Amino acid sequence: MTVTTDRPNTALLVVDVQNNVVENAYRRADVIANIRGLADRARTENVSIVWVQHSDEDSLVRDTEGWRYVPELQPADGELVVHKLYGDAFEATDLESDLAERGVGRIVVVGAQTDACIRATLHGAFARGYDTVLVSDAHTTDDYSEYGLPTADKVIAHTNMYWTWQSAPGRTASVSTTAEVSFASK
Repeated sequence: MTVTTDRPNTALLVVDVQNNVVENAYRRADVIANIRGLADRARTENVSIVWVQHSDEDSLVRDTEGWRYVPELQPADGELVVHKLYGDAFEATDLESDLAERGVGRIVVVGAQTDACIRATLHGAFARGYDTVLVSDAHTTDDYSEYGLPTADKVIAHTNMYWTWQSAPGRTASVSTTAEVSFASK
């Protein structure tokens, strides 16, 4: 059963669009443009934007250039920034309480990396009772096919496909394009 029945609001969750995370990402410019368009729409419609920022001891050392958000996407004054150490943006952060304060029960997820933090955050949100929307053309990943994995385009397509099949009592999982996203309250 969902835990968000008294939370009618939607938030845009922008996950890890940091310099070192998307430096070599598939269709980087297109994805960032789509995220920027969604952020602009969210601001116009007074929808909360939550900026999620990962850090680690290797390529995402806090307060370094590689850790910062890409220049094309910057949080506005007053927008929430959540710092995380794990793939799931809810794990060991205040994201859940921050969303509760804002009455958010539905999240629209964009960002990087599809096969890591996007996937973990979607599952984390869904398991916690949130309605989730994955924006099919606003998430990306690197190509790890040299390690025997599918190419980035296939990872993205697979994630878009399987997320449409998620179901659980009292909550929804869906996939929309940037153009189709609605921030309307549930």
